[in-house]
Amino acid sequence: MKADQPEFSEKDIENGRLLFAGACDFIFGAQKLGQLPPADLPEVAFAGRSNVGKSSLVNALTGRKTLARASSEPGRTKQLNFFNLKQQMLLVDMPGYGFAKAAKSVKEDWQDMMFDYLRGRPTLRRVMLLLDARIELKKNDIEIMELLDTAAVGFQIVLTKCDAVSPSGLVAKQKEIKAEAAKHPAAHPHIFPTSSETGEGIPMLRAELTLLAEPPESPTHD
Repeated sequence: MKADQPEFSEKDIENGRLLFAGACDFIFGAQKLGQLPPADLPEVAFAGRSNVGKSSLVNALTGRKTLARASSEPGRTKQLNFFNLKQQMLLVDMPGYGFAKAAKSVKEDWQDMMFDYLRGRPTLRRVMLLLDARIELKKNDIEIMELLDTAAVGFQIVLTKCDAVSPSGLVAKQKEIKAEAAKHPAAHPHIFPTSSETGEGIPMLRAELTLLAEPPESPTHD
């Protein structure tokens, strides 16, 4: 395990496996803030550029193939999709950003709605910001980090598609991303390299997210 990554015990890993093996159901798609479901469970939101692999990561975490579905055209998904994980946490799939074909008004609407959601959702525990390990950091990735700083919402970077990068390339990428994250007060210090194809990093990411979930109800005794 890399020195800059958190240590997890076997119990932590198992708790993560058990949580994400539980029932996980799509409950709502919100296109406007007034459509959001009740804020009664901890929420973790997944954000990233179009085609970064958000849907694949959510599916890998939950062990399903079609829980979250990617749009065939980047930028087409323009709503917040909520998934109830075992009545202990809501997973929120945010619309992808950085879609070149979208009209300027659509981009502005996205930013306005996302900022209002990020700033005003009391149960939002963390945003997992996905970055593609194969490509350079983009200007709008940094802009999203700045938006999260402004909204005072803690975020954690997850590198996707790490199976397509050489070991030395991945080390260099993590160093680059860690240096950028250090400039942002809302950034969590630990970065998670993952692959939805090979499962790399998925157990550790589950363990990290489980720490943010509502504890399971203890069995009652007569």
